[in-house]
Amino acid sequence: MTTPADEIIAALRSGHEELAALVRDLGPDDLVRPSGASEWQVSQVLSHLGSGAEINLATLTAARSGAPAPEGDFNRGVWARWDAMPPAEHASGFLAANQRLVEAYEALDATAREELRINLGFLPAPVDVAAAARMRLSEFALHQWDVEVAFNPFATVTPVAVPLLLVQIAHMFAWVAKPAALGGREATLTLRLTDPEGTYALRLGDKIELTEGAPERADGELILPGEAWLRLATGRLGPEHTPGTVRVTGPITLDDLRRLFPGF
Repeated sequence: MTTPADEIIAALRSGHEELAALVRDLGPDDLVRPSGASEWQVSQVLSHLGSGAEINLATLTAARSGAPAPEGDFNRGVWARWDAMPPAEHASGFLAANQRLVEAYEALDATAREELRINLGFLPAPVDVAAAARMRLSEFALHQWDVEVAFNPFATVTPVAVPLLLVQIAHMFAWVAKPAALGGREATLTLRLTDPEGTYALRLGDKIELTEGAPERADGELILPGEAWLRLATGRLGPEHTPGTVRVTGPITLDDLRRLFPGF
């Protein structure tokens, strides 16, 4: 039987193959293009993904061996080394480091995928393989879009990742939402997703809440594809990258929502 960990690890592999196919063909000018991540060029996104892969691999390796998780000095050393690389090394380094991380996840047998607990260093307790891999998938899939949109303005979040990431999006609000942008206004929207289909209550105010099912009383509606909702919630749904199928009704506008979710 396929487990959540199996699905997420398979998505990490397919995402790697998709992005690697693009990165291998990038030339010097391509690597310094602006990316979809504010203030980062393409090579800097690849640096972020590559250094993250290295840190994730060290953390996974420590969990498998029973060793302590890497500490902050280790992470800072990795970031400093990657920051010092030229763009071409960001690309080649990403290809190698992310391949090693995906292979390490794929090497976990069924027992490890179920029982292994991983100390990520920034959460109150260790998490299982599915949770750790899902966090990496969230980072990877969104930054994959950041790279791809530099060359294709109609790029979308890779489809295999979308349903796997939608289940955790509400947990990100504490980091990505800026309720002050609403200026004290409150509203409840019916959030209707397509591809995959889903209906939710999105409550906006001093606290942003998302629950399954339509609200009893809604002030308006937000209708959009699942991948566009992921991008909106992480500051990646600018006007030039908004599908024509996105619809908002009621007192809260799409620009209000963009200000509410400006990105990390």
